[in-house]
Amino acid sequence: MAVSGPGSSSGSSWTDSRKGMSCDNIKGLVLALSSSFFIGASFIVKKKGLKKAGSSGVRAGSGGYSYLYEPLWWVGMITMVVGEIANFAAYAFAPAILVTPLGALSIIISAALAHIILRERLNIFGVLGCVLCVVGSTTIVLHAPQEREIQSVTEVWDLATEPAFLLYAAVMIATTLVLIIHFVPHYGQTHVMVYIGICSIVGSLSVMSVKALGIALKLTFSGMNQLTYPQTWAFTVVVITCVITQMNYLNKALDTFNTAVVSPTYYVMFTSLTILASIIMFKDWDRQSAIQIFTEMCGFVTILAGTFLLHKTKDMVEASTTPSFSSRHSKHIEEGSELEAIPLQHQEPL
Repeated sequence: MAVSGPGSSSGSSWTDSRKGMSCDNIKGLVLALSSSFFIGASFIVKKKGLKKAGSSGVRAGSGGYSYLYEPLWWVGMITMVVGEIANFAAYAFAPAILVTPLGALSIIISAALAHIILRERLNIFGVLGCVLCVVGSTTIVLHAPQEREIQSVTEVWDLATEPAFLLYAAVMIATTLVLIIHFVPHYGQTHVMVYIGICSIVGSLSVMSVKALGIALKLTFSGMNQLTYPQTWAFTVVVITCVITQMNYLNKALDTFNTAVVSPTYYVMFTSLTILASIIMFKDWDRQSAIQIFTEMCGFVTILAGTFLLHKTKDMVEASTTPSFSSRHSKHIEEGSELEAIPLQHQEPL
């Protein structure tokens, strides 16, 4: 009688896991789909609130916080929180390879609602750019390795304090400070990558901490209390700090630029940096073949192509509508409101 070794045993479990979706996987799928809907819709509701608040006070893009007194903005904020909670819970039931790609659905939902509700135009090239971004991001995520087994929050802390990830965190924090101190005052109102860059960089660090916190809570609910470890509370502080920073600059981006551009650009940068952070911290590529890594790199190139197309679309639209003027001075006004054609640079209202 043949004896199955460790390799055949793992191969058998790999095959069995894909014969059908378990009850937990279905729960994770439903939560992930719900998360995409809530997050996608929250971009639109929040921007409506930001515009309403900006009409009677200092706009968020100009450093104002009048949106905090606008109920509609809080509805959007609550919607986003519900979506993030659903996303957080989805990771507790299903693997990341199932949950993460579904985040791309929030882009489609946001762009569709922006076209219908905010009347923000997105032509065929913008749609193609969004599709390329989604396909590239999905390709990377779908070819990502399985998550490693973690038995204690201290294991995550050990991974986070290794030299490679500490270097990554230091570079990201330094880049964020440079963007906030130097680039935001000069280019924040004209280049979407400034605000989105801050959100994405901080977001990649927050996801690593959220993952650690999620592992701690999951282990605690299973009977292994992780709340007594100081590392759990350290990760909690990082999560709170990063989320507050993300929300602040995401509000500025939404108030200044077209939602149909903010959503996919943020998704692309956030996903790319998060995957990079995961590769460094959890050493994902150590468990992958050269073909898998090559496929992920192809996905990344696809993301770059989509992002480039989104940038060029704005220039093409403005060149066709105002060929004799600089694109920095073109304006689109309809029914007394600013009508943007996928702008990556802010256009002051009349």
